[in-house]
Amino acid sequence: MQQTMAKVGFGGGCHWCTEAVFSNLKGVQKVLQGWISSSHPDAITYSEAVIVKYDPAIIPLDVLIEIHLMTHSASSNHSMRSKYRSAIYTFSSRMQSECESILQQKATLFDKPPVTKVYPFKRFKLNKEEYLDYYQKNREGAFCQRYITPKLHLLLEKYADYSK
Repeated sequence: MQQTMAKVGFGGGCHWCTEAVFSNLKGVQKVLQGWISSSHPDAITYSEAVIVKYDPAIIPLDVLIEIHLMTHSASSNHSMRSKYRSAIYTFSSRMQSECESILQQKATLFDKPPVTKVYPFKRFKLNKEEYLDYYQKNREGAFCQRYITPKLHLLLEKYADYSK
């Protein structure tokens, strides 16, 4: 039986971190790391992000969104938000509505509401080869140990059923 794959884009923190988080989830087939822009006026510039190709029968969209929100500063409107836009990028109007609804439900998990927005996907630019699979290539490096490894520990702790 052929799997039905879906895709969604996520932006929040550094795309190296985001790539590592989603690459370590069951049901995620591929993570493309780079920059995404939208047709929405607030998101036409490129921002660090990933495209996640996944099997919704193994990992549902609402779980992906919750993990995304929990693994970056989703409720912080810091000064670097143009480079690190807290976003969910969708590939259809139906998906846009679904993500907005899920985001509204997940807001209850936070003391302050997330600044995350749902945008229609417009363009993607893949990062340079040397930066793809960054965590796998630099696992022992200071950046990975300080920022990425704690996020992967959170996955194992809170989302063990979905962690590889």
